Order: sequence, then structure tokens, then C-alpha cells
Amino acid sequence: MNYEFIIGTIIGVAGLILTWICSKEQIKSYFKPSMKDLLNQLTSTSLSPRGQKAILRKINRKLKIYGKSLSSDYIDTFSIKNNTKTVVLLDMCLANKIEPTPDICKAFLDYNSPALRNDYLQEIKIAEVKPEKEVVPKQDSSENKQANAMRPNTVYVSSILKEKFPNAANELFSVLRKYNVTVKELTHTKDVWCRDYMPVQNRLGELIQFKYDPSYLRGEKEWEESRSDVHEVCAANNIKPIFSDINIDGGNVVLYGNKAILTDRIFLENPEYDKKELVSELEKLLKAKVIIIPAFKTDVTGHADGMVRFVNEDTILGNDLNSEYKYIRDGINKACSENGLNYINVPFFEQKYDKNHEMNAIGIYVNYLEVGNLIVLPKFGVEGNKDQETIDLFHKIFPDRIIEAVDYNEVAVEGGLLNCSTWTIKE
Repeated sequence: MNYEFIIGTIIGVAGLILTWICSKEQIKSYFKPSMKDLLNQLTSTSLSPRGQKAILRKINRKLKIYGKSLSSDYIDTFSIKNNTKTVVLLDMCLANKIEPTPDICKAFLDYNSPALRNDYLQEIKIAEVKPEKEVVPKQDSSENKQANAMRPNTVYVSSILKEKFPNAANELFSVLRKYNVTVKELTHTKDVWCRDYMPVQNRLGELIQFKYDPSYLRGEKEWEESRSDVHEVCAANNIKPIFSDINIDGGNVVLYGNKAILTDRIFLENPEYDKKELVSELEKLLKAKVIIIPAFKTDVTGHADGMVRFVNEDTILGNDLNSEYKYIRDGINKACSENGLNYINVPFFEQKYDKNHEMNAIGIYVNYLEVGNLIVLPKFGVEGNKDQETIDLFHKIFPDRIIEAVDYNEVAVEGGLLNCSTWTIKE
């Protein structure tokens, strides 16, 4: 073997190695920074508009691997409104018709996000709803027809409401009078939260009066004395329900047709019951399938009506899951998946801590009043345009309903809103 052959072979191998190293570095440089890194940079509060556009162009190049792209108009007009990564990614996907598949989610977030994909599909669905005058009514199922037929037509309030909160009561009564809604006052009550201590009406029209002895009203004389006696209230107002010894607040029962959503607070309030037996007994009373979601650990009441509400038998709406704790998000997603429910995100926000009003409910839009064809939302007058954003969203979700909004803040700071302070039934 001559030296020229050896030297040539060495040079050739070295060239191959060098080419391989260069190629590897090129591959690395192509994939770095990753899409996750770019999204982190995009949501940085210190990034200038020019820097944002540069990042978006890099993201656009990487998206071509997935056969997707960002429109030049989106890049040129991009403006970040929320620095939360999932919110920015959802907006990017919606604006560019990019479905957030598991691969896309993992590339941007490092994990699959069924909640994000569900939000995307819901937003697409809502965006496709035509203006009210052009809407072709969807054919109702028999269950939906029955539920709609059971829509409450009468609103009851505690007689204390107008005495304690005259401004909020006047705003509410003015809207109800405008649409000829029947309003009645409950006597012999001790607080305004009549939703909690009054019966729950099932789809057969039966009134189920649960035991009203919530744990959060025990231990302090003032709280214990504020608890209304359900037997006394029913007798005084000529209401004849079916009484149950199960301890549940009415605010923890969100009922539509043959489905009912309650939080897992029911298990803490009824320790003498086996969990399966408790659910089974509730299903018999409510004539509905009981769906359990996790209660907020920081909410002393643990009520479901500040978390979710039904749109129809297949769809619920609730506080924006992108801003929720993981255990709440996971629990609601699991309940939706197991029960074939779609979920629509509704704006919400948490008011700054107020030591004088520790149970502040300002920011919870889903605690609205629903009676007949009317939905009355709370409006809070804070957080930019969230009030109008929510009103517009409800017009899309409920294109055949009347949507009104009232200032209910003087009630909200005490810990409840419109659903809490009203009791609605079909008479």
C-alpha cells in the first residue's frame, strides 16, 4: 500500500467527518431555537414590536415543517394582548386557521393540550354562528325540548334584597319589568342568597328541598344566625317541596334537563354517605345524571354556579380554563370528556384582595340570571372592555335570547351575584 493512497484515504475520511459535523451543526441550527423557545421570547414583556415580528418570521419558517404558515397580515399587525403562552398560541392558531394538534402543542408548549384544542374548536364553532336574523334554528332533540319547556318563568328574591342592596335591586327589577318577568318576594328569610336555601326544581317540575346546613356557616354565631330555616321559609311562602336529608346548597346544583353538575363539595358536606350511594340518591331526586367537578379549594362555599352553566344538553360554558388552576382545568376537562360535553370559555378575572370583602365575587360573569328567554349578566365596570367582550360573546352563544347586563357590584362584594340572589322556577 503506497503512502499516497493512505494519505488520500485519511483526507477523504476527514472530509466526510467534517461534512457530517457541519451538517449536524446545520441541522441543530435549523431546529434551534426551538418553537417553544420562540414562543417564550414572543411572550416576553420586554420584546419590542419589531422584535415580535422577527420572532414570528422565525416561527413561520419552522411551521412549514408541519405544512402550516402565518399570514403576512398577521405578522405585520401582530399585537400582544395577553402574555400567557397558551392564550397567544390559541390566538395564533385561530388567526391562521392552524389546528393545535398534539404535535403543534408539543412543539410550542412541550406537552399536549386537549384543553387548548377544545378552546380552538369552540371558538371556530362560535365564529361560524351567523347573525341573529339569519340563524336557522337547530333541530332540538327531545331532551332539549323538554329542558327548554322547563325554563323558569318566575323569579323569587328575598325581601331583604331591596332593603340591603337598593341600587342593585332597582337595576335588576327594572330589567325584569321591561320584559314582563314575574317577580315575587320570599318572606321569613335571613339573607339574600335564596338560591342556596330554596328547593331545586327537576325536569318533572318537582321541587326538591335539600337540607341547608353548610359547613361554612358553622362555628360563628353571626353566620349561624344568618342561616334561613328552610321549613319555615317554605311554609311561610306556601311552597310544598319534597324534603331530603342530603345537605346541599342550591347554588351547587347546575341542572339542565337530564344532566346536573355539582362540585365534589357534596362529599365533604355529607360524610355519612358512601360517595356512590350519595350520587345515586341525588340522581333519583334530580331525575338527572350527576356530573362531579372539583370545587375551588379557596372558595368557602364550593358552589358550581360560579364555575359552569349549561348552554344546552351538549355544551356548557364556564370561566376561562386557560387562567384556571391545573386541578380545576383537568377536572373539568375530564368531566366533559366522559360526558360528551363541549366547553366554551367565558372571560373572568379575580378582583384584588379586599380585607373588608374577603368573599368578593366581582369578575365572575357565569353567575348570571336566566329566566324565560332572558339572560341578565353582571357588569363590573373594570378590566378594560371585559364587560362588552362578555356581552358580545353571549350574543353569539345564545343568538335567540335577550341579553341584558346590570351593575350588581354592591351585591358582588358580599360574595354572590345574580344566580345566587335569585330563585327561579317554572310555575
